[in-house]
Amino acid sequence: MSTKKRKPIVAVVGRPNVGKSTLFNALAGERIAIVQDTPGITRDRIYADITWLDMAFTLIDTGGIEPESDDVILSQMREQAQIAMDTADVIIFMVDVKQGLVDDDMKVADMLRRSRKPVVLVVNKVDSFDKFLNDTYEFYNLGIGDPIPVSAANRLGIGDMLDEVAKHFDKTMTEIEEDDRPRVAIIGKPNVGKSSLINKIIGEQRLIVSDIAGTTRDAIDTPVKANGKEYIFIDTAGLRRKKNIKEDLEKYMIVRTVSAVERADVVVLLIDADEGVTEQDAKIAGIAHERGKGFIIAVNKWDLVEKDNHTVNEFTKKVRSTLSFMPYAEIMFISALTGQRVPKLFETIDAVIENSTLRVQTGVLNEIVAQATAMQQPPTDKGKRLKIYYVTQVSVKPPTFVVFVNEKYLMHFSYTRYIENQIRESFGFRGTPLKFIIKERKEES
Repeated sequence: MSTKKRKPIVAVVGRPNVGKSTLFNALAGERIAIVQDTPGITRDRIYADITWLDMAFTLIDTGGIEPESDDVILSQMREQAQIAMDTADVIIFMVDVKQGLVDDDMKVADMLRRSRKPVVLVVNKVDSFDKFLNDTYEFYNLGIGDPIPVSAANRLGIGDMLDEVAKHFDKTMTEIEEDDRPRVAIIGKPNVGKSSLINKIIGEQRLIVSDIAGTTRDAIDTPVKANGKEYIFIDTAGLRRKKNIKEDLEKYMIVRTVSAVERADVVVLLIDADEGVTEQDAKIAGIAHERGKGFIIAVNKWDLVEKDNHTVNEFTKKVRSTLSFMPYAEIMFISALTGQRVPKLFETIDAVIENSTLRVQTGVLNEIVAQATAMQQPPTDKGKRLKIYYVTQVSVKPPTFVVFVNEKYLMHFSYTRYIENQIRESFGFRGTPLKFIIKERKEES
């Protein structure tokens, strides 16, 4: 059994106004602030991929809406801490040197201590080490280790903090035993039938949705055998449900989804046939798209829909239009309750995995690109025409291609999409995104 690196997940927890988002933006840099013009993806600033020196990790901001009363603040913080404990490998617990140590901090520190997850205590707003350093010492009273002084706004002490966070990576999940069983994440809004689908697949009521605090993520990796093959199903439903406010529920769901998608080879988005695709579905589909995962849309409760000859086509059109940024996604219609077409789901998962690991020979690839450029002339600008010298596939999961051109700025998004469509026409690649890296090469003499 081989081992492979997995990106650790780091979650930030703390009271409102202690500076969680400021820290998040300082670490994420400008990349996260740029709203991509991909239709259908609304960028929630909840998670970002961070690289520090030679380490990469996913940062999650658990902060919810800012409640009015102290009671609500504490219950919100407990929810945040719970999310962090369920999903993160390392937790950053942020406190505010100017407000000092408050009762709520003590209560949340108790929860975090009991979780046995590594916690890094960060004291924010230490804008001057000379002035505020002595004030950080009172946070030793929390009993969760050395307080690390930082100023997220002025970017002071961030390196020391990240070094501390990174110390825990070696002990946590940077290397996981990697078996060859495909990992399939079932994602979707609450109540679309995720648990019912997994129960139907494994044939027992395994995923009882529980309100008990502390239900951990380990309970939701379910080995499944079908057609003589084994799979691991990662479910985002079997964890504690939030009875709280709707916006918070959505944030909670997105945090869960990031964590599940990160570990999956193929993602199955379950949507309700009655509701159709919602903006929330598009948001969580965007997470899988950005992470380059194989993708299947399973329309559940299809047995309850009144149908005529056009129903499937009309529904498919609507799905394609809302999720226009992932035209490659496979769509299928199922019923988790009756088991209708559930066996077909496994065939589709196998096909998508095969496509996401498909390699195309360089010679054949360049023939297709040469034909494509002959059929549709590359763009020009001020008399200069784009030249594509050479294309080669450099990796899989998702299939990734490097395109060498004379001028990068001439390779418009629309022309890249055209080349992608030609490659797809020749090789299929259904169910998997393709990634293109454009590199400039000096004019050949």
